[in-house]
Amino acid sequence: MSMQRILGIVFLVLGVVLLIIGINASDSIADQLSDTFTGKFTDRTTWYILGGIGLAVLGAIVAFLPGGKLVKQ
Repeated sequence: MSMQRILGIVFLVLGVVLLIIGINASDSIADQLSDTFTGKFTDRTTWYILGGIGLAVLGAIVAFLPGGKLVKQ
């Protein structure tokens, strides 16, 4: 298994973990109050969710791209 594929899998796992943390944080009392009064989650929760999605997508692209290369030459 190539180093790029291992790194992609690590990014994917970390992204999923961040996403789970963000979703769990959105259920907290502070986030529920923030959502009630402002219509949005706290900045920290938003960054966890967006960062998790971004890292998971990047990890999936790097890990499962055919040939293990980001750019075909």
